[in-house]
Amino acid sequence: MNLPNKITLARIILVPVFLAIVSIKIKYGHFLAAGLFILAASTDGLDGYFARKRNQVTKLGKFMDPLADKLLVSAALISLVELDKITAWVAFVIIGREFAVTGLRSIAAADGIVISASKLGKLKTISQIVAIVFLLIQDFPFSLLNIPIGKISMGVAVFFTIWSGIDYFKRARHFLKAGQK
Repeated sequence: MNLPNKITLARIILVPVFLAIVSIKIKYGHFLAAGLFILAASTDGLDGYFARKRNQVTKLGKFMDPLADKLLVSAALISLVELDKITAWVAFVIIGREFAVTGLRSIAAADGIVISASKLGKLKTISQIVAIVFLLIQDFPFSLLNIPIGKISMGVAVFFTIWSGIDYFKRARHFLKAGQK
């Protein structure tokens, strides 16, 4: 197994560790959970960087990388619902979009068509990570000013989630129309 795939595997392994830390009640545990989430999320760019730099892009990596991302974000969102930090519909919209776009990409890939990540998709990911972190750290330091930055940033994340999902389907409409014949 090459280095990029090991990094991706480490991200997957960090998911249950993150869930355990989020679930237990310890002093400053929310900061520890946020730090672990940031560490795991940052490995996404790292594995891709090494895969491209070392020319080690593999089928396993192409499968595991998006899976690791979805596991991490889904685990965080479900935890935030359980902690009553977000409503279930927010988690459903974000996770549902991931299933829809992944399904679209899988269908396209079966026909040899690659639907690459868009800039909107990258904005979606960044906005989700920022929102999740602020919700995990209970809006600190903005909570000192009574600014619900976590909820505001989650609203931004939902906006980019929906917009990027629509964009993926718009970019694939010619493929989808051809598949109906």
